[in-house]
Amino acid sequence: MQSAGTLVSSVLPFTEVLVVADCWQAEPDAEAVIHRAIHAAAEIVDADVGEAELAVMLTDDAGIRTLNSNWRGIDKPTNVLSFPALQPSASAPADAPRMLGDIAIAYETTRKEADDAEKPFDHHLSHLAIHGFLHLIGYDHEKDDDAEAMEGLEREILAQLGIPDPYADRDPYADRERMD
Repeated sequence: MQSAGTLVSSVLPFTEVLVVADCWQAEPDAEAVIHRAIHAAAEIVDADVGEAELAVMLTDDAGIRTLNSNWRGIDKPTNVLSFPALQPSASAPADAPRMLGDIAIAYETTRKEADDAEKPFDHHLSHLAIHGFLHLIGYDHEKDDDAEAMEGLEREILAQLGIPDPYADRDPYADRERMD
C-alpha cells in the first residue's frame, strides 16, 4: 500500500490511512481509493478543509464493534464510524494542526455489503469514506431533510468519481437505513 497522502492543492485535507487489520491485505488499493474519495469530497463540499488533518483507520469487524460499543453503546459491528475532532479553544497555539477527526471502516462488513449489493468493493469503500468525511465536517442524517441533503452530496461526489448512485435501487417510501 502507498504511504499517507500528500496535499495536491490547498483545498485538500491531509489524510492518513492506518491499516490495523490484516484482512485489508485482500484490497491492496484500499488506501488509494480512500485518498481519491476524500480528495473528491473536499473539492466539492462548501467547507474549509484545506490543510486540515484526518485519519482513516482500516479495521475489522471486531475492532469496529468495540468502537461502536464504547462510543455509541451499540454492541455490534457496523461499516463506518466517524469521530469529529473537538475544535480547539481560543487559547490554542495558532500553529497547532487543524484536526477534522477520525474515520474507522470495517473490512468484513464493507465486503459483505458490497457483495450483497453486487457492486465493486472500491465503489462501496469510496462511498463509506465520503460518508465518514461528510460527518466530520458536520453533515448528518438523523432527520429526513438532513439525510436527503447528505445523500445528494454523496451522489454528486460519487458521480465525479464515475461511481453510480448507491441509492438508486432503494425504495423511496422505505425507512432510511442508517449507514453508520
